[in-house]
Amino acid sequence: MKIGFIGLGIMGKPMVRNLLKAGHELIVYDVVESNMDEVVKDGAKAASSSKDAAARCGLVITMLPNSPHVKSVVLGAEGVLEGAAPGTILVDMSSIAPLASQEICRECAKKGVRMIDAPVSGGEPKAVDGTLSIMAGGDKEVFDQVYDVLMTMGASAVHCGDIGAGNTTKLANQVIVALNIAAVSEAFMLSTRAGVDPLKVFEAIKGGLAGSTVMNAKVPMITDGNFKPGFKIDLHIKDLGNALETGHGVGAPLPLTSQVMEMMQNLHADGLGENDHSAIARYYEKLTGTEIRV
Repeated sequence: MKIGFIGLGIMGKPMVRNLLKAGHELIVYDVVESNMDEVVKDGAKAASSSKDAAARCGLVITMLPNSPHVKSVVLGAEGVLEGAAPGTILVDMSSIAPLASQEICRECAKKGVRMIDAPVSGGEPKAVDGTLSIMAGGDKEVFDQVYDVLMTMGASAVHCGDIGAGNTTKLANQVIVALNIAAVSEAFMLSTRAGVDPLKVFEAIKGGLAGSTVMNAKVPMITDGNFKPGFKIDLHIKDLGNALETGHGVGAPLPLTSQVMEMMQNLHADGLGENDHSAIARYYEKLTGTEIRV
């Protein structure tokens, strides 16, 4: 299948590579030319704009930072809707506000373009492995049409409801991940300050009720002092901002989310926004003057 792919950042590049490995033809575009050059070397073809990518493909995938970027790429000048023919399918795999997904979908429908929102969870490691968790919203028939393509990038793809449901599900995921990292950081600071080896604590509790995929992934990074981004603090700030905005809109209280948001904003102010979100641990290290290391 010929697929247009727009957005070749940390997540987009490995997703494109997995689509190429599955035998698809990729027409790619990114505002950063070097990002395109990397995947062109792997076999993709470069487009001159989002409009050009959409004009050459019946399926277009976007993987962009936030709502304004998706609106610009899809609805703006030289955007997807200027090039897409009626019947084109747009799969937005960005993590954006659910209301933005609904707005973009309405504009797509006016041009005969069918859209689903299909954000992902798993960060760069699972994007590389092709084992992302994909949560989708929109017409079930359209989801079924692209299911096999989604499964070349993910270990699971679940239809969650109408348009915007995918991003609502992703916001729930991001709340849980952020709070989990904060809880892990707080607990391991406790053990470190009490003089107990954090790796021993990890080995002792990871198989019990406190164990989690988040703890398994992030504790080794924290204890190594390795905060190379798989998913950046600044991107998680964006997601929690969307979660808080959505929560306010639907009357869902998010007091714990707001507290972790303040931790992340503090880290951003300290110049750590490009760190992996496991760097929430550095907030506790700043408070105590103690590093969680082995």
